Amino acid sequence: MARARPAGLAIHRLTPRRMEDMGKVLSGTWGNGCWCIFPRMTPAVERSLPGPGGAGEKRRREMTRLAKRRRAPGLLAYLDGEVAGWVAIAPRGELGRVDASKATPRVDDVDVWVIPCITIRRKARGQGVAIALIQAAVRYAASQGAPAVEAYARAGTKRVHDDFAYYGTEGLFRRAGFKVIRKPLRGLPKGWTPRVTMRIDCNRKLFKV
Repeated sequence: MARARPAGLAIHRLTPRRMEDMGKVLSGTWGNGCWCIFPRMTPAVERSLPGPGGAGEKRRREMTRLAKRRRAPGLLAYLDGEVAGWVAIAPRGELGRVDASKATPRVDDVDVWVIPCITIRRKARGQGVAIALIQAAVRYAASQGAPAVEAYARAGTKRVHDDFAYYGTEGLFRRAGFKVIRKPLRGLPKGWTPRVTMRIDCNRKLFKV
């Protein structure tokens, strides 16, 4: 299992007043301007987002709207009061692009929740924040009635740049307690990242709320 929870770590659900903190985590990374809308919407749905401004503005407004709901779209980690990381968590059915992708087809008919993205600020990496965030996301999903949580992580143990591992790595999710339930799919287009489907049961004692 994972290392001990880092000292000085606090985890909070995303709310509209924490949107600036989310922006700090994503700034300068894969998520800059994305606002973690990418896994939620197919291109056609995203193009239909209402309101003025460019794509980044529209995505931020949409994430702010989601953050107003009773069920949070994700969690933020803070180390000694400073924002350190972000993890998205949602029922798979809300993640339109994930649900439609040939890279991440459903395994079975379990109503899983999914962690599609996780990112940690550079200065907070290597301190156990990612694992703590993943486990907090699983606990949150369990508190909302999720039977299990899945991730579609980069397969294998080869080291990659952190900014290219935004959906997590197999090793990271293993350390957080997940197990591989499907190996990389065959026959995908050349150049697509090999991904494993990993799952954790929310009924495990560790994640009961």
